[in-house]
Amino acid sequence: MSTDGDGLVTPEYWEDARRYLTKRDRVMKRLIPQFGTACLQSRGDAFTTLARSIVGQQISVKAAQSVWERFAALPRRMTPANVLKLKVDDMRQAGLSARKIEYLVDLALHFDSGAIHVESWRSMADEEIIGELVGIRGIGRWTAEMFLIFHLMRPNVLPLDDVGLITGISKNYFSGDPVSRSDAREVAAAWNPYCSVATWYIWRSLDPLPVAY
Repeated sequence: MSTDGDGLVTPEYWEDARRYLTKRDRVMKRLIPQFGTACLQSRGDAFTTLARSIVGQQISVKAAQSVWERFAALPRRMTPANVLKLKVDDMRQAGLSARKIEYLVDLALHFDSGAIHVESWRSMADEEIIGELVGIRGIGRWTAEMFLIFHLMRPNVLPLDDVGLITGISKNYFSGDPVSRSDAREVAAAWNPYCSVATWYIWRSLDPLPVAY
């Protein structure tokens, strides 16, 4: 992995993945050149990334950003131990619902107590990490898969619960016709072992601005 001047990390496998997908898949051959050198990028630490995903649940991107900024200003530094010291009233005033406060406290407890094995994630399989993450309140499989793609930058994640992926497969491979999970799996067979990269390009085909979590 390489880092640019903004502290964003880029996966080293990206160029290999682009070449591989261009050879294997007619849609990727058309899509990949449209987005130049843009690629997946990761920033921040694991705790902050997951906390942001909880804050952003079921509200608009704009609202999530403003709640996050107010919440992030409460602790001196965004660490699990510091979040556990915050007053519930202060968190509510930042715009967090009672449920999201419970989720953030549970997240902080999991990190602070060592219940999840952050140090071992690099050597763990994707499904093992998803198993740890979904044990935290407020984190489902989709959030765990986004974390694998955007934070750990795992190359071969296929988030079949993602509306954008299914919509993009429908648009790019089925002329807009409805697509089942098994249809999506069949399309993605050609993407293996770079499903995350192909998914990223499918998302770009719907929204050209890259997302960095």
